[in-house]
This record gives sequence, structure tokens and C-alpha cells, in this order.
Amino acid sequence: MAEKEIGKVFSYFSNIGVAAINMTGKLKKGDKVRIKGHTTDFEQIAESMQIKGKEIKETKKGDEVGMKVKDKVRPNDAIFLVA
Repeated sequence: MAEKEIGKVFSYFSNIGVAAINMTGKLKKGDKVRIKGHTTDFEQIAESMQIKGKEIKETKKGDEVGMKVKDKVRPNDAIFLVA
């Protein structure tokens, strides 16, 4: 499966299970993503994404996005789009 890096985690809010991501590519709701870092490696579907508290359907390069994640992530973990 081809994977393309589309962002990096810059913060994680453990109390709500949300990763804050700097986007370097596009991501749509329903896309499959892989989050990978030194101790992180899992796949999930992008179901809930927000910018400044507003639910969005897709991101673009340069967006700072909050995404609900199913597991703990860490700053500098990379987000890949799974094709």
C-alpha cells in the first residue's frame, strides 16, 4: 500500500484523545491514515476533524487541525494517508 506523509503531530490532548496536526497535505473525512513515530504505529479512519472548534470535512496544506485519535500520539509523529 502506498503511503504519503500529509502532516505532523505538534501536540496531544490526552483528556479528549485529540491530536493537533500541522497539515502538509490534504485529508478528507473517511480517509484511512497511519500515525507513525518512535513508539507510535497504528491506522485509523479520519472520522472527526476540527479547526478552531468547528467540524470540517477536509483539510488542506497549512491547516492546523485537531483530529480524534484512538491511541496516544506524540509530537513529531508523522501522519500518512493510506492509499
